[in-house]
Amino acid sequence: MCPIESADSMEIRRRDLIAAAAIGLAFGTSSPDAIGQETTEKGQASVGEIVARYAANLRYEDLPDDIIWTAKRAILDTFGCAFSGYTAEPSKIAMKLASNASAQQPATVLFTSTKTTPDLAIFTNGVMIRYLDFNDAFVSQTNGAGHPSDMIAALLTAAELKQRSGRDLITATVLAYEVFCKIADVFDYLGNGIDHTTITGMGAVVGAGRLMGLTPEQMVHAIGITVGGNTATRQGRADELSNWKAYAAADACRKAFFAVQLAQNGMTGPNKVFEGRYGFFKVMGRKPVAPVQLGEPFGIRRTFTKRFPLGQFSQTVAQAALEARSFFKNPDDIQDINIHVSRSAIKIMADGPDKWRPQTHETADHSIPYAAGLMLVYGKIEPEYYDDPYLHDRALLDLVRRIKCLPSDEAETPELSNLCELEIVLKSGARKTFRVEYHRGHYKNPMTDAEMEEKFRLLAQRHLSADRVDALVRRLWRIESEPQVSGLITAAQV
Repeated sequence: MCPIESADSMEIRRRDLIAAAAIGLAFGTSSPDAIGQETTEKGQASVGEIVARYAANLRYEDLPDDIIWTAKRAILDTFGCAFSGYTAEPSKIAMKLASNASAQQPATVLFTSTKTTPDLAIFTNGVMIRYLDFNDAFVSQTNGAGHPSDMIAALLTAAELKQRSGRDLITATVLAYEVFCKIADVFDYLGNGIDHTTITGMGAVVGAGRLMGLTPEQMVHAIGITVGGNTATRQGRADELSNWKAYAAADACRKAFFAVQLAQNGMTGPNKVFEGRYGFFKVMGRKPVAPVQLGEPFGIRRTFTKRFPLGQFSQTVAQAALEARSFFKNPDDIQDINIHVSRSAIKIMADGPDKWRPQTHETADHSIPYAAGLMLVYGKIEPEYYDDPYLHDRALLDLVRRIKCLPSDEAETPELSNLCELEIVLKSGARKTFRVEYHRGHYKNPMTDAEMEEKFRLLAQRHLSADRVDALVRRLWRIESEPQVSGLITAAQV
């Protein structure tokens, strides 16, 4: 990945990394009001330069054991989620486009023998990963939400092209997550109407750039191209949702990889792209942005996996609804359901009448009231529940109609951002509240390795024989021993 260095040079690099992490890699000036000014005039490195330097210095050998373990679980889960979206209609559309293209240095569409251009491979794989809304999630310190594992689509292709090892992929995964999580922590993209996939592109360009062997200077240009040219609004996640909910992150990763290719071939990008006169933070934000803190504590520790195939703010809702089933004999006994969650949860997943009468798969799996209704009626949530005939089930929709989503002040704190208090009021007058702070899969209530493996098997067994699933699971758990990631991609072919 990097040129061979002397022992002295490697030790200096290691000391630089530790020192940089210790000071927090702050950008801008000490005065919040100065954020957005051209701080490099005062001799300070730009945000792009700081991120590029961090990307060049991060080494597998310096990663804590729990961070390596968390990254391996993320990669395992991402492969499983990609299996779940393999036959989805949006995936078929992407595969059709990918099969019509070729390249001198092609990349593989997951689970197939199809070779295509790297950007279309990333796009197709990203749609598969994201489609079922079952991959990991992250809630930032600004209460923005997103799905960091979307970026792994770009990392897999970069690793395949450059014949990188499993250790290289783990390092790049930690790096991409770090950029995503720490920028999300300080920039209120949700409050500014910016889609989280904009931040996805920022993390993807750094992780893929590392795997592709960009120099720090090239990395700065790739970051500039990505940040300066690719901002998505949240309309793709508002009102009635379309296929683009699954496509947006894949598109961000596709564009990020193209920026890597451009920079590697000598294309320059805008400098000071975050903090300049017309930089991202100044143009896209409405208030000062705090310094980004890269390094310990790593952001990947605060990601969580999903127990249910639905939006992240519905995870606690679904669990509370499941527990609430013990309180009534028949859903017809229920008079009202009051769900208290964060304002961010309401803004994302209960923002209009379409969430009470979803007409598309994408709207349904991003609806708090619909998720609660499904769990109260059926006691489980299956992917087919997001399509007909369930979308027009009169009894189900009648129950959903009785659901109110109300803001919880307690859930406004980052620590309890996924809090759900679900109150059931029966026609008899009896009422009871079910409180879930951390759903199964949250980093404070993590799924065990066995549960992660069980989820993977349930998703992969639809496409692979049991013995092949077993073999793939073993290789993914030992991914740090893989000499080339391309071997894993081949092993997963259906």
